[in-house]
Amino acid sequence: MGSSGCSCWLLSLALLCSLAAAKEQYHEFVIRETTVKRLCKSHNIMTVNGQFPGPTLEINEGDSLIINLINRGRYNMTLHWHGVRQMRTGWSDGPEYVTQCPVRPGQSYRYRFTVAAQEGTLWWHAHSSWLRATVYGALLIRPRDGTSYPFDVQPTRELAPILLGEWWDMNPVDVVRAATRTGAAPNISDALTVNAQPGDLYSCSSHDTALFPVTSGETNLLRFINAALNTELFVSLAGHNMTVVAADASYTRPYTTSLLLLAPGQTTDVLVTFDQPPGRYYLAAHAYASAQGVPFDNTTTTAIFDYGAANNASSTAIAMPTLPAYNDTAAATAFTTSLRGLRKAELPSRVDESLFLTVGVGLFNCTNTTAQQCGGPNGTRFAASINNVSFVLPSSTSILQAHHHGAPGGVFTADFPANPPVQFDYTAQNVSRALWQPVAGTKVYKLKYGSAVQVVLQGTNIFAGENHPIHLHGYDFYILAEGLGNFDAGADTGKFNVEDPPMRNTVGVPVNGWAVIRFVADNPGVWLMHCHLDVHITWGLAMAFLVDDGVGELQSLEAPPPDLPLC
Repeated sequence: MGSSGCSCWLLSLALLCSLAAAKEQYHEFVIRETTVKRLCKSHNIMTVNGQFPGPTLEINEGDSLIINLINRGRYNMTLHWHGVRQMRTGWSDGPEYVTQCPVRPGQSYRYRFTVAAQEGTLWWHAHSSWLRATVYGALLIRPRDGTSYPFDVQPTRELAPILLGEWWDMNPVDVVRAATRTGAAPNISDALTVNAQPGDLYSCSSHDTALFPVTSGETNLLRFINAALNTELFVSLAGHNMTVVAADASYTRPYTTSLLLLAPGQTTDVLVTFDQPPGRYYLAAHAYASAQGVPFDNTTTTAIFDYGAANNASSTAIAMPTLPAYNDTAAATAFTTSLRGLRKAELPSRVDESLFLTVGVGLFNCTNTTAQQCGGPNGTRFAASINNVSFVLPSSTSILQAHHHGAPGGVFTADFPANPPVQFDYTAQNVSRALWQPVAGTKVYKLKYGSAVQVVLQGTNIFAGENHPIHLHGYDFYILAEGLGNFDAGADTGKFNVEDPPMRNTVGVPVNGWAVIRFVADNPGVWLMHCHLDVHITWGLAMAFLVDDGVGELQSLEAPPPDLPLC
């Protein structure tokens, strides 16, 4: 056999082996009410399979998932597979009225997708109303069988995923409905949680504090997920350093730190060597609250790492880490700007689409005569926007369905602005009140398949400057740079990291600052980009990209599945 024939045979064999290694998993996710007790009270909450947090999905890169969502709850429901690229499978992405109509009580829907070219920690959560307060879980993607992690030191073992969350002492759907009805800010949470448990510092909670048994001398892999609705979190483990090795299922250059920052939606994988004197050590997390004068949950959640749990030799004393001040933006910046990609970036050198998007909170003037519907400052209603457009979800069909059937009329318009309608000093202390009111609309920005897209995300100080975690569905992106103040193309473009920028799916836009991201539009469909603070997406801090089909089947959106829910 000639060399070219041998090469073809080997390539075919490798492809067959690769296909053989990939598996398909089937799971049933049954939504139902479950009674749990937190903070001394019993509550009925929405869960998957009665579990809180929900089931952890464990797969290998290249595997496919079929998740049969069966809704036996009392609310409409969708599920989003946060960070999964969903290549050509936008019908399984999940955001309500964006890619699908919700699954109504008594109905079901099968999410079908493959997780390819992604490894690390992602997660899944409800994408309807505020149901993700209790409907969420981890999605762990390990390397294919026979391959290892790209770490110099391989972990002895993995600990259970660490899901950080928030807890309300009332139904979270009622919380957001009351805020929507009144136009006021919603109630803040009553507790922060680790794996759905508040921890030792809250009433009636010590007995169920999350516990992680560890062994002296081992190096373990820890996977952190911030599933909180509205709170960015500082996280630290007493007495131990953590080496960050991945973020949002993308490997990073190892970075050793005593402090993590995770915005809602973000994940971080770390290696920890348990080399301290045997004992008990608190993992603690509290808010990074960047907005001045805005109420936040200032409590602290804890879990326990115990060297002696296996042999009941634990001491009673527990070491507590020191966390930064709630408003320590310097500590937040030090963490985010220290992350680097593990390998040289495959970065498009050209830019076909250059967008400048302002993100922030504003106010709607209230035209209703009922004062109960005007609970914002000075008789207004809270609003949020991107480029002054406050996003409104459709109600009769999803944007993706309207696009696929060529019938956008009355559902959306493709005229989302690439630049803010008015240029101003975005981070000034006193932004003119004439700029506080956005315009409501359902607008998308169209992208040609394969176009290279650069987005400057500019925070504003209209109502209150704040760190906004912006999540883009269907894509990972490179974070080229971030900074404080107003973005200056002339001065700041030279600061771009084009060698080894971190790749993520959720970027924290600094308080009164900016971030620049870049990606290639190689996934056709409709993809939501929004603030992952749920209070802000509720107020309209979102937009969507509509990516056209390319050439041929492999560059085109798959046909909608036959069981796609009806509105």
